[in-house]
Amino acid sequence: MYDLAIMWDWLAFGVRWLHVITAIAWIGASFYFIALDLMLRKADGMPEGAYGEEWEVHGGGFYHTTKYLVAPARLPEHLTWHKWQSYWTWLSGAALLAIVYWAGAELFLIDPNKADLATWQAVLISAAFIAVGWVGYDLLCKSPLKTRPTVVMLILFAGIVVVSYALNQIFTGRAALLHLGAMTATIMTGNVFFVIMPNQRIVVKDLQEGRTPDPKYGQIAKLRSTHNNYLTLPVLFLMLSNHYPLAFGTQYAWIIAALVFLMGVTIRHYFNTMHATGRGPAWTIGATAFIFVIIAWLSVAPTWDGDYEALDAQAMTDYETRYAEAEGFADVENIVLGRCSMCHAREPNWDGILWAPKGVHLETPADIAREARQIYLQAGVSHAMPPANLTEISPEERARIVAWFRGANDGLELASLTD
Repeated sequence: MYDLAIMWDWLAFGVRWLHVITAIAWIGASFYFIALDLMLRKADGMPEGAYGEEWEVHGGGFYHTTKYLVAPARLPEHLTWHKWQSYWTWLSGAALLAIVYWAGAELFLIDPNKADLATWQAVLISAAFIAVGWVGYDLLCKSPLKTRPTVVMLILFAGIVVVSYALNQIFTGRAALLHLGAMTATIMTGNVFFVIMPNQRIVVKDLQEGRTPDPKYGQIAKLRSTHNNYLTLPVLFLMLSNHYPLAFGTQYAWIIAALVFLMGVTIRHYFNTMHATGRGPAWTIGATAFIFVIIAWLSVAPTWDGDYEALDAQAMTDYETRYAEAEGFADVENIVLGRCSMCHAREPNWDGILWAPKGVHLETPADIAREARQIYLQAGVSHAMPPANLTEISPEERARIVAWFRGANDGLELASLTD
């Protein structure tokens, strides 16, 4: 079935859209409630047990919010729970990880020059990193150090640096940063599912049964929610990084990822302080800019890349061999070299382009075979590439690309689905 690759791409797009939608809902609610907490003020005439109140204006109306530090004297009939945004963000993210990186492990996950893994091995390691990250973090938060939140965060940061380095020794740079983000996002959702919500249910049950709730449950939930607040921005950066080779296509990607967490702290500290006092500390702006400049410098620092011409002297993977030996490959190679490689090169020769777009190189037979699916989707069935058809690829040339890709997948429906 020739259209499975197209259907698979649309599936990935749909799941990605769902992931973005739910993430916006979760992050928006999370940021709002942290800001609301910091803006609460004491006032005369507040109900018994109330901690603070806040007046806000938005959308043509006024809102009056009151927070109870433990719980109100009685449970209201209508109670809104904020949980599904987090759950659906994680579920859609896990599905997207499976669609892009597990099903496409040979392209996006495995780097044979780092670790020559079978697909099943790479998938198991991928899942293990994500799971172990949550377990390690949770044990740290429950350890005797739990009363020293600053120490907990410093140890957590050290763990992030170690994991970032380890991931970059195993997977592609793109996958390493994405997995660090996925691990962190799992910690955030784990906080909601395993800690925050169960603690809230205990408080609600105590109210329903006439008991006075223990304030420790709210305090624990608040601490985990604060952790989530500081981890959110690094996760967003790491999820976006797979679209920017300058972030992941360097031997220093693991350092870049670690520094991103420091920027997350400085940015959130600015906003949290502003919500609490009305003014954010100026030093955080300078610190964030300084870290970002260091990251930009690391992205173009000298690397230890080998001679790319040696790639074709190495044994091709089964995936690459299938396309390199398919009928019409010689024609497609000439088309790609003539229409695409001037930009998609290790050293592009198109004015204004300093690095190959998206880190995609199309200079050798191995390069072209490796990127077969993207060539088919971007320049075969669609006219996305070249941009504005600047190199004047003809309809006949696009048809040859389509015929080559589909011919290579004849009788291999599953392969064409997951390539």
